[in-house]
Amino acid sequence: MIKRILATAVTELHIARRNRWVLIAVLLMVVFSLVLSAAGSAPTGALGADRLSVVVASLTSLSVYLVPLVALLMSFDAVAGEVERGTLPLLLTYPVARWEVLAGKLLAHTAILVVAIIAGYGAAAVVTIVSDPAAVSGLGALWRLTWTSVLLGATFLGIGYALSSLARGVSGAAGLAIGLWLGLVVLYDLGLLAAVVLDNGGAFTTHVFPAALLANPADAFRLFNLTAAQATAAASGVGGAANAIPLWQSLSSILVWPLLSLGLAALTFRRVEP
Repeated sequence: MIKRILATAVTELHIARRNRWVLIAVLLMVVFSLVLSAAGSAPTGALGADRLSVVVASLTSLSVYLVPLVALLMSFDAVAGEVERGTLPLLLTYPVARWEVLAGKLLAHTAILVVAIIAGYGAAAVVTIVSDPAAVSGLGALWRLTWTSVLLGATFLGIGYALSSLARGVSGAAGLAIGLWLGLVVLYDLGLLAAVVLDNGGAFTTHVFPAALLANPADAFRLFNLTAAQATAAASGVGGAANAIPLWQSLSSILVWPLLSLGLAALTFRRVEP
């Protein structure tokens, strides 16, 4: 079993290398992390926090948008692409279970995400600590951001596999992936904020709003990191409005979502006709 999963993972890594996904993911994370590390350290004196912790707050906002996007771009054709190229029937003739195929793809894509995340966050940390040695006190917040980013990426990898299994072709899977990213990461928060403004402190704000935030993996990720780092003062919008949500609730959402998304991916992949 382990050998079959690893063989699938190695194949996916070769495909990702040929498609330049490894290079693209690393460059995106490094460039944006360095830009935010320079721009996000300005308010440290006003916030009373170390420089790296404030940089982590800025990186959290980056990760909410970039990590899900990279994960979906890597996974949207994981199944639809195999079907369109005619390689899925050949793959399934081998003594390999479908869940093992998904596990191999997940292992490879997660490895790429881990490399990109460590490269991006590591570059930002090095630049910040070199300019301010006292910023080493924020390494705990950076480590927390790193492993939660991996879990967020795994969640959207699973969602991407599910969409890829449901789509009729690669182009359809790409459209579903981009649409889902826009809906969950961009439009979802805008809709919540509009509803909060219209509710004006009513039942939606006090009861529905916190649950709606926890139901979105991107929002749960942001809430956990900002609250744990006590950097909600550096946040705005939904992130700054959710101080009342307990830390354990956002952590639970972060831990449960990867399992739910991968379970959904396994169920939808079962119904794909080779």
